[in-house]
Amino acid sequence: MDGTGEAQAIVQRGLYYDELEVGARYLHRPGRTATEADNVLFSSLTMNTQALHLDAAFAEGQPFGQRLMNSMWTLATMVGASVSQITQGTLVAQLGLTDVSFPAPLFHGDTLYTETEIVDRRPSASRPGQGIVTMRHTGRNQRGEVVATATRTALMWCAPEGKR
Repeated sequence: MDGTGEAQAIVQRGLYYDELEVGARYLHRPGRTATEADNVLFSSLTMNTQALHLDAAFAEGQPFGQRLMNSMWTLATMVGASVSQITQGTLVAQLGLTDVSFPAPLFHGDTLYTETEIVDRRPSASRPGQGIVTMRHTGRNQRGEVVATATRTALMWCAPEGKR
């Protein structure tokens, strides 16, 4: 209660630059179970006609024996899973992605669990009130196998005066 007998309204947001600590690890839950519809829709929307994603008969004859989830879906879902906990309303801009890898396949029916570690941060030299944060996203399937990793650099807002 806020003293007037009314409950205080709290807006869901990510974390400001000042609230992010190097070494902190955020486990994003719930996970996201990948579906055939996700794969077909994402591949079609992005004009990716790779048969490994769309053609079951072709994929059966390939090394994994079944269709693979589109790796760009996996990457986008990993980043998306972090938004509500880290960057919702506190991100100025995404600056880049590096060191993207997919060490194991993700298939329809697998559940993607994502975690993010803050690996570096520094105040922006040219943009007062903002800071640059480097994050390492890791995606694992339901068996704990790493299926994707990516390093992401983002420009983040510093906390407004009075909220630090």
